[in-house]
Amino acid sequence: MEWSPISATNAYLDTIKLCNKHREKCSSSETQEPKSSEFISALAAGMSAKLMVEVTCEVSTSTVALAAAARQTGGKVVCIVPKITLNESRQTIQDSGLNDMVEFRTGNPIEVLPKYENIDFSVVDCQTDDNRKLLQKLDVNPKRSVVVANNLVQGRKGLGGHLKGVENKAKVRSIKHPIGKGMEITMIGKNNDVKRERHRKMDRKRSMTKKSDKSRWIARVDEKSGEEHIYRIPKSFSF
Repeated sequence: MEWSPISATNAYLDTIKLCNKHREKCSSSETQEPKSSEFISALAAGMSAKLMVEVTCEVSTSTVALAAAARQTGGKVVCIVPKITLNESRQTIQDSGLNDMVEFRTGNPIEVLPKYENIDFSVVDCQTDDNRKLLQKLDVNPKRSVVVANNLVQGRKGLGGHLKGVENKAKVRSIKHPIGKGMEITMIGKNNDVKRERHRKMDRKRSMTKKSDKSRWIARVDEKSGEEHIYRIPKSFSF
């Protein structure tokens, strides 16, 4: 998959507009950082993701972000939600004008997830105790894919750079983004593809972030595992 800067930019801008409307209607606060949804949308659209799957308790800004990306790539979003929130979730997506992009599924996500293979982009809400089982049920595209473990609050663990059945087929790199907000992004692909994507992602983030943003990016390599972690921290933070 080649990177598409036009699709990434269009999805990013579309998501800003759509998510602002969603946040105005949503009375409950989300643990996700405001700009994380725009970041997810740009990443999914830029890598031309076709099959995107989200496991969530209810439709959120991340759902809107994936749908905006799907509109750019001609793909679709499979959103697995509890039956109790299905009607409200459908209404939210319909109000956003993205109903053609999203396919809803209900039921136990551990049983529903195996029905989808070679997933290009996944977002899993990790507020439940079964988040590790959910992540391990993902059948990702080993050539190039992204898994986002979202809402890793209260010390919950994400993939930690490992996906079951993928380790020997492709390079797996785990990135924490951003510090303290409970999001882990795991990128799967060939070694060279992952490195190129990492540099592209950093360039995109710098170009999309206003000069007034009081944050910076740092990279750290785990000497034991060899994993490289990229963090965004406030400029005022010191080591």
